[in-house]
Amino acid sequence: MVKNYLKLLLFLFVSIGIYSCASDDDYVSNPEPTPIPVPTSPVNFNIDEVPYQTLSEYNFYEGEMKYLTPVYGVIPYELSSPLFSDYAHKQRFLWMPNDVSASYVSDSDIFDFPIGTILIKNFYYDKVLPNYNTKIIETRLMIKKAEGWVFAEYIWNENQTEADLDLNGRDVYIQWDENSVTNSVNFRVPSEAECHTCHKTGDVSIPIGPKPRNINMLFNYGDGTKNQLQKWTEIGYLEDTYPDNIESLISWEDTSQSLNLRARSYLDINCAHCHSEEAHCAYRPVRFDFESTSNPINLGICVEPDTEIVGAGLTHIVNPGSHDRSVLYYRLNSIEESERMPLLGRSLKHEEGVQLIREWINSLTTQCN
Repeated sequence: MVKNYLKLLLFLFVSIGIYSCASDDDYVSNPEPTPIPVPTSPVNFNIDEVPYQTLSEYNFYEGEMKYLTPVYGVIPYELSSPLFSDYAHKQRFLWMPNDVSASYVSDSDIFDFPIGTILIKNFYYDKVLPNYNTKIIETRLMIKKAEGWVFAEYIWNENQTEADLDLNGRDVYIQWDENSVTNSVNFRVPSEAECHTCHKTGDVSIPIGPKPRNINMLFNYGDGTKNQLQKWTEIGYLEDTYPDNIESLISWEDTSQSLNLRARSYLDINCAHCHSEEAHCAYRPVRFDFESTSNPINLGICVEPDTEIVGAGLTHIVNPGSHDRSVLYYRLNSIEESERMPLLGRSLKHEEGVQLIREWINSLTTQCN
């Protein structure tokens, strides 16, 4: 009996040993989790070689380029108050290299963008005749290099398959349908020199639109709506150092706002790039940036013109209550190259903008001495 019991114990020990060895051999430890790869932008960028000769070389868009579908890292954005450009539509994008960010300077100054930043702006018309299709005219790039911002203008071909670098400027004739009315324009693609005229501050050219007050607005990104400043911060394009109380520029099209604010916003985005300190028209007695126009003198109210327009009967830059005696209205309403304002960037009259300025001037009650 004892012998049988000992045999049973021996069998159990051997079995356990064999099982333990087998278990040790078959044991597989939990592997380390596979790290999730950090997505990288497929944009092709060599700062020593840009601007490239063709737009496609940058690889900003996926699929057919004419649909302007951005690749990863190319972020769409809008401005709170749009600049008039002969009724062309615009689609803007921003791209930056890895591991760099822009920083806040002030509400009214452009962001301090890092070297390698590219601002992308596409100009296009819908319902272009004769086929009522969408036609992209040009894509403008501003590229931040160590020596400053450089311009690159790309003009699209008729097949909308490619855009070629052209810094000499060109007029492109366009006919399009708008509310069953046929419109036409010789759309001006600016030369490099013309770009500098509008963008220069002193001897340096800088972007016009991407300032905190113009970017601080909601934007629909397709997968949800978000404040653009927040979006830029989340993707690493903007340092989280900007204040919470940025004074946003209202849209001049927002009829719920006062005429005064709408007019000041319109003049800021359409005219201030020339009528500011150290800008192209700094010699004129007006300053149209939004901060300056809190002072009515900077708006030209009751300010006598520094240049006479013979036979026009104009008494002041802005004659309160009398748009027909105001230089500002006259120049905005004109399409004559020697008289119109802005000088560059339009050849058509902006009917809606002119109407806004007319209503604003006629609403003023200040008495000029």
